[in-house]
Amino acid sequence: MPTLGIDLGGTFARAAVVDGKGAILASAKVALLDRKPPGVVETIAQAAEEAVKKAGVKVEGCGVGAAGQIHKDTGVISVAPNLGWRDVPLAALLTKRMGFEVKVVNDLSAAAWGELHAGAGRGAQDMLVVFVGSGVGSAIIADGRLVHGGGGVAGELGHIKVVPGGRLCGCGEHGCLEAYAGGHNLIAQTKELLASGASRVLEQLTQDDPDTITPVTLETAADAGDAKAKEIHDRASHFLAVAVANYVTVLNPSRLVLGGGVLTHCPGIKRQVLDGVQQWSSRVSREGLLIADAELGDDSGIIGAALLVK
Repeated sequence: MPTLGIDLGGTFARAAVVDGKGAILASAKVALLDRKPPGVVETIAQAAEEAVKKAGVKVEGCGVGAAGQIHKDTGVISVAPNLGWRDVPLAALLTKRMGFEVKVVNDLSAAAWGELHAGAGRGAQDMLVVFVGSGVGSAIIADGRLVHGGGGVAGELGHIKVVPGGRLCGCGEHGCLEAYAGGHNLIAQTKELLASGASRVLEQLTQDDPDTITPVTLETAADAGDAKAKEIHDRASHFLAVAVANYVTVLNPSRLVLGGGVLTHCPGIKRQVLDGVQQWSSRVSREGLLIADAELGDDSGIIGAALLVK
């Protein structure tokens, strides 16, 4: 019987009815107009009901992938920076609202499970998934199983410390990798540079409109020879490259799957990450390592969340 997959982002809730092979039968997307937990629960329920109605089938469970640190046994979201949440029992709230059990996992865990079964990870048993989009996320598959850790937050690559006491991260701590290399923070650093008046290239690229800035803007300015933009760009790339290379050394995956908007649209950053894995991971750990691009795009998390129900 098909299951429901939910992708809970910072602005939308996407729902899909997914069959046992990972094919999407129907989907729906509803904007989050209220980010408080009761409002989000209703938005998710609305998206789910629309998807099920479109599919015209019964479903036997629901999985939710959400950006944040999530307790593996209870489905409590300890920290969700995009929503401003702390200690929200989302799984229990959704189970009560929807009338059947709902499983809540980290969005990268869901994406990794989707890629493992229906995307770039097919056939792998030991896999590392790293997505760099608005944030920096990762997940670990070992012997065909997700690695959760004691508290359910294993694989939080974005929150390793690269500059102890450095920039404030959305998680509330300082110096995290995500604070330097996540898309939101690349944009924030680029806006700071534009506001300082120290980048004529950025002024020309943006026409002095900070709302047009994306990570691609930063890479374009760096490629154009702007020294300050290049400093931000290269620092982020370097931190990412070292982190992923060390991750490969520690975990020795047979497959490394890369995805997310920053790695997709900023080839300079991606190239430095790939070069870093070749230069800085241990020789033995990268023997036989296959590096692949994520195949499922925005659907990886929603497919994985649905498949995790089973």
